[in-house]
Amino acid sequence: MNRVILMGRLTRDPEVRYSQGERSMAIARYTLAVDRRGRARSQEGDQGQNADFINIVAFDKAGEFAEKYFRQGMRVLVSGRIQTGSYTNREGQRVYTTDVIVDDQEFADSKNAGSGDNGGGYGYQPTSRPAPSSAIGDGFMNIPDGVEDEGLPFN
Repeated sequence: MNRVILMGRLTRDPEVRYSQGERSMAIARYTLAVDRRGRARSQEGDQGQNADFINIVAFDKAGEFAEKYFRQGMRVLVSGRIQTGSYTNREGQRVYTTDVIVDDQEFADSKNAGSGDNGGGYGYQPTSRPAPSSAIGDGFMNIPDGVEDEGLPFN
């Protein structure tokens, strides 16, 4: 099974390109800074690197979503699969790649979590996101304030 789930902050805004051909498709690439568990110190006593920088690729609608809503410093949750590959660069050297191909991606912070100085030092500036639709027929029922949990059809 090839499945990966990551939570981290975008190191920069996604780079998006569109494929050529009959049906153009968005291809978004971005890097997540994913904190490591624990803070092992080196023999010299310094912290060293405490995050891994993971390359992420999102295709089609997921790529369009990343282009529209993801910005540097945002904390996001990504699930997908690892894909490895290789190519020969201009100097004739073999370069090996490892990417996470997105199946699902979402915001990991609430809309207001970026306010103040809790952006983790990554330059996060909150951006406006679309508000959930409150129109009737959006598939959700409004539950009035004061309704007890016992009255709901699930626990």
